[in-house]
Amino acid sequence: MISARVHYACLAMLELASHPSGDTPVSLREISDRHGVPGPFLVQIFRSLRTAGWVQSVRGSQGGYRLLIRPSELSLLEIAEVVGYQESGNPGTGKSTAAELMLQEIWDEMSQASRNVLAGIQLSDLAQRHRNGEESMFYI
Repeated sequence: MISARVHYACLAMLELASHPSGDTPVSLREISDRHGVPGPFLVQIFRSLRTAGWVQSVRGSQGGYRLLIRPSELSLLEIAEVVGYQESGNPGTGKSTAAELMLQEIWDEMSQASRNVLAGIQLSDLAQRHRNGEESMFYI
């Protein structure tokens, strides 16, 4: 499962990557209003993104954030990991039965497949689809 934090971080980065002019900062209010993300939540997310060196804060009445990295150099997995992406743990009973081990292998495969999908999608891919008005998700 993808957490709200990861989802909102990807939306925010997509907003920055899709902005018509990379020189014009995008305000947190604009992102919050457009996507319904709580402002304090965005502040926390952007703190992580700024620490990673991917965004720059611009002060002033026309301030906001802008990308410091090319969207083609950033995967969704990298964004997710910076804001705290973690796969769900094993919900098992703790016993090492054959059935438990078999299911754990499946959960591990599912987790790896999710990571592979996120790693294979660059922010630039999403921004291009957004500009083209494509609403459907990637099928890999």
